[in-house]
Amino acid sequence: MEQKSIFALYKPNEGYQMKRTYQFAALLFALFLLTPAGTLADDKHKFRLARQLSAFNSIVKELNLFYVDSIMPDKMINKGIDAMLRNLDPYTVYYPEEKNEELKMMTTGKYAGVGSTIRFHKELNTTVITGPYENMPAYKAGLRAGDAIISIDGKKAEGLSVDSVSDMLRGEPGTKLTVVVKRPGASGEIAFRLERESIALPAISYYGMVKENIGYISLESFTENCAKEMRHAVVDLKKQGATSFIIDLRSNGGGLLNEAIDIVNLFVPKGKTIVTTKGKIKQSNETFETRREPIDTESPIVVLVDGQTASASEIVAGALQDLDRAVIIGSRTFGKGLVQSTRPVSGGGHLKLTTAKYYIPSGRCVQALDYSHMIEDGKSTRIPDSLTNVFHTAAGREVRDGGGIRPDIEPKGEELSTLIYYLMQDMVIFDFANEFCLKNSSIEPAATFDISDETYDEFKEFIKAKNFSYDLMSVKALDDLKKLTELEGFKDIVKDEIESLEKKLQSNLDHSLEHFSKDIKILIADEIVRRYYGEKGGIIYSLREDLDIQESYNVLEDNDRYLEILSPKK
Repeated sequence: MEQKSIFALYKPNEGYQMKRTYQFAALLFALFLLTPAGTLADDKHKFRLARQLSAFNSIVKELNLFYVDSIMPDKMINKGIDAMLRNLDPYTVYYPEEKNEELKMMTTGKYAGVGSTIRFHKELNTTVITGPYENMPAYKAGLRAGDAIISIDGKKAEGLSVDSVSDMLRGEPGTKLTVVVKRPGASGEIAFRLERESIALPAISYYGMVKENIGYISLESFTENCAKEMRHAVVDLKKQGATSFIIDLRSNGGGLLNEAIDIVNLFVPKGKTIVTTKGKIKQSNETFETRREPIDTESPIVVLVDGQTASASEIVAGALQDLDRAVIIGSRTFGKGLVQSTRPVSGGGHLKLTTAKYYIPSGRCVQALDYSHMIEDGKSTRIPDSLTNVFHTAAGREVRDGGGIRPDIEPKGEELSTLIYYLMQDMVIFDFANEFCLKNSSIEPAATFDISDETYDEFKEFIKAKNFSYDLMSVKALDDLKKLTELEGFKDIVKDEIESLEKKLQSNLDHSLEHFSKDIKILIADEIVRRYYGEKGGIIYSLREDLDIQESYNVLEDNDRYLEILSPKK
């Protein structure tokens, strides 16, 4: 979660940069030495910090003067900064001047580019277009999902990382570029001329009526003005007859704190405390309340969450839970209870750093990982459930801190099979969708489309022709068991049983494709629907088979059950 900040940018030239580095370190050294004395411990801390800054300044200077080769100050110092920050939490990050646009996109959802999602295709050894955004440059130029990028402005894209290709596609609004692609089913290469535009990704990817009186809103991020988008969606759905709502925060990684508070404010009265932040300095200690009159304090609400629901998303879900304003359905959230602020630094860059922890209405903090106690491999320890504390909602229900937001209802779905993991990882379903689109000019509406048995048979033949194979986890486990039986002296005793299991566990693709056919058909249909109807169509299709959505219907259509969930246990 990030708090908004306003800052000025400037760009010194490279020759000036090194001189500024020396001056900046020397200035810091002088400032620390001239600071009025506080406590003895504080004085020692300041002295140690000043001494280390002086040592760093000296080392850079010596390297620049005497190292056998010319050093690259920007690259070297940036790496040093990154290494230093790795000892803290993963949200404290330095953005040099050339990455200011990346930081801007994170906080605003805006960037200048072509407007498309991309992914590296291992088999093709290049980046492919996976989803042009509607009415944006890539879409208007005619690029499609499945197009393999060959070059951008004459520079080959083969073997380049997705980040590198993304940097090549972005640029100043109004600038033009040429993208050459290889399209499935087309002979030769195709060149497209595009003009970059300012891209503002919508925070709400889709909203609509999913039942006669239930409105659904998929909120993707907490970027600037997303609360206004949410207000518009709620008002529009109410006009369409919605008397209850499903707010989908799954895979929403968060964003701006003020937007989260304003969204909660849509459903709770003015003057309610939503978040309290506590940090090292006085300015980090703040209390945030709802400031406006709400638009709906009565309609039943379900909030959907999962393990990727984080930060500002957890504030919305947690505040609505603490205030007994919504039923939370899904799986436990990520557990990010930290606040980041952005600070300008010398050289035109910015430091995004953790400045506080946040606490939601019940007084709990949802932070799951303890970054102050790193274990040997550099990973952080997770706060065990046994050490979490009990808090209470406004109505007196028990909730706990640490470990994210625990849902009121956790539907139990089947775990992802090894086969499906590899089908997605190797982009086999993606490639089959390319083939399907070549043969079919149109499909049924997203709300009714299904994969026929005939199409599924075509898929099975398709992956066999690609010589698709995958590693069974059970076979790996059996290999480990064989090693253990040998170490412990049971090899000869269990030899027959091991050999029997080996025969039975031989990868049988036909058997697996039949056993997991229902799940695979859903994934194929979802990929195909998005080719014809875009992101909105994909969401409409996915809602049909969504266990969390089905449970939401059950709760919202049974008012007694809804009220019972929001009441303390007797």
